Amino acid sequence: MTVYETIRAKRAVRQFEDRPLPDEVVRQILNAGRLSQSSKNTQPWRFIAIRDRATLEALGKTGTWAGHLAGAALGVAILTPNPDEKFQTLFDAGQCAAYMQLAAWELGVGSCIASIYEPEQARAILGFPEDWTLHIALSFGYPAPEALAPRPPRPDGRKPFDEVVKWDKWS
Repeated sequence: MTVYETIRAKRAVRQFEDRPLPDEVVRQILNAGRLSQSSKNTQPWRFIAIRDRATLEALGKTGTWAGHLAGAALGVAILTPNPDEKFQTLFDAGQCAAYMQLAAWELGVGSCIASIYEPEQARAILGFPEDWTLHIALSFGYPAPEALAPRPPRPDGRKPFDEVVKWDKWS
């Protein structure tokens, strides 16, 4: 599968089979994030890879739409320094997340991003130091059959190309 085919086929998966991911698959996913590009190669991230079910369930309660973490085989908390100090930090974390999700999809593993709205509660759960913040976590697992069920025909939901892309100037 080419990168472009992976991007076109990727879908958010929030329902997972109850089976673990092999260690080598987990390492490939995490390494894809580690290898992602960052502003001035600062690599402003640390990952907490979470397999413990109770921890995943607790972390799933730290964001309004983060409940899918509870059913994941793997959760990845993407820690960064305070993004208020350098705006590129969250962009870099987003690239990290995208690289991990695309690598996972190529390996047959589904994923979904979770916004962490209770970062101090997440800190208490995961025990990371005060100089790190958590705004983004990812759930990973083999997609449950219902997560991959064919969808009824519909437009792809994307804005038309010419609405999104402007050439040379806005007008």
